[in-house]
Amino acid sequence: MHSARSDMVEAVQAVEWREAEMAAAEPSARQFSAWLDVFNSGDRERYATFLAGNFPARLAFLDQEMAFREVTGGFDLRKLERVSATEVSGLVQERTSDQFAVFELTVAASEPHVIASLALTAIPRPAEFPVARLTEGETIAGVQAVLREAAAQDRFSGAVLVAANGPVLFSGAYGLADRERGIPNIIQTRFRIGSMNKMFTAVAILQLTEAGTVGLTAPLGEYLTRYPDRDTAAKVTIGHLLTHAGGTGDIFGPEFEAHRQELRTLGDYVQLYGGRGLEFEPGSRWQYSNYGFILLGAVIEQVTGQSYYDYVQAHIYQPAKMTATGSQPEHQAAPDRSEGYTKPPGTAAWVLNTGTLPYRGTSAGGGYSTVEDLARFARALLGHQLLPPGSTQLLITGKTELAPGVRYAYGFEDLRDAEGNGPVGHGGGAPGMNGDLKIYPKSGYIVVVLANMDPPAAQRIADWLDARLPAQG
Repeated sequence: MHSARSDMVEAVQAVEWREAEMAAAEPSARQFSAWLDVFNSGDRERYATFLAGNFPARLAFLDQEMAFREVTGGFDLRKLERVSATEVSGLVQERTSDQFAVFELTVAASEPHVIASLALTAIPRPAEFPVARLTEGETIAGVQAVLREAAAQDRFSGAVLVAANGPVLFSGAYGLADRERGIPNIIQTRFRIGSMNKMFTAVAILQLTEAGTVGLTAPLGEYLTRYPDRDTAAKVTIGHLLTHAGGTGDIFGPEFEAHRQELRTLGDYVQLYGGRGLEFEPGSRWQYSNYGFILLGAVIEQVTGQSYYDYVQAHIYQPAKMTATGSQPEHQAAPDRSEGYTKPPGTAAWVLNTGTLPYRGTSAGGGYSTVEDLARFARALLGHQLLPPGSTQLLITGKTELAPGVRYAYGFEDLRDAEGNGPVGHGGGAPGMNGDLKIYPKSGYIVVVLANMDPPAAQRIADWLDARLPAQG
């Protein structure tokens, strides 16, 4: 004869939390079930009432909680791992994506068993819950369904392109490029791409390395001879900057906000931030640094005598036939460039991201492109039209492990396994913009997703495709 807990565990393992079984479960499990139900409802008033009576410590974060609910779509329970009177833990999956999380909830030992803590920690998808690989046709049909639903729920606004060894398998555009004017997104819409520009900067540096004008092990000061902080100039190498191992810090924060519209050239950034000391010994660890890629852009300008923008136009965009990519200042009109929309914390309506944008994009990010242009960039890279084979491999091969299965190369992330299956590429995200490019060197697949709304709108679609495209072996 089963105990109440045995009955509950069996039910959870079958992903069926029936009300009668939950009533017989431990207090911790009953509270988690109640929290999950009200959180999934998306009803703000109902959720606030629940928090007030059952989790008062979280009530102050109601706005953030509701924003989190909108992004995730709620959670489905996938597995119960531990349960006692005061603690319960297990696995949940976001309803709008493949993302899994570990949940850990504790309650007070005495009635009414108020929730003391609830933690949700994102984890890689557990092996016991595999996603089945699909055929190309099934993948395209599936992503079209996902996109229609996401667009209908206002969780995606943007464009998608999937190609295989050249030919386009699917391309589509969803949502509005300009909500006020009712202008729809189209395949040719230009989207701000955030940090995806780092790929162009890294390619440019490797081109100059091929030409013998830049050395990967050379110190920054060899090129920026008047760099203000002499320690940085002497210790940080070009390779450190390409892999975010230079300790040069970032650009975002109070200083950026105070000077956002005054930072018009790469030199302006160097003048503002160049006096800072190093945050750690170069090469000793990894820390994402937009400023490091600003410095790489400054090196490009110094050794070529051209502006960064002119160099990438002539040596990357033109050879790749990228006709709709650039970094014109935001006040200059760019045909078919979408507006970006964000939801600041505590708000329920989309607003323009204009107040967060820099004067113009830089070598660290902030330019604009289209899904077609980024596919052309990927083809040109795979076809060695931008770099010869050896330098291409050097560019995209991971140097630093960030997490299991994730390594950072030179301006590219390398997510390939030991057999070479998987993508390389880079994403970009900021208020009102999100994008991702995944290039599969072994299979020839190319996935491009761009969105004119907050992350992770584009990333979710790219990850869905990544998990389902046919196996490459």
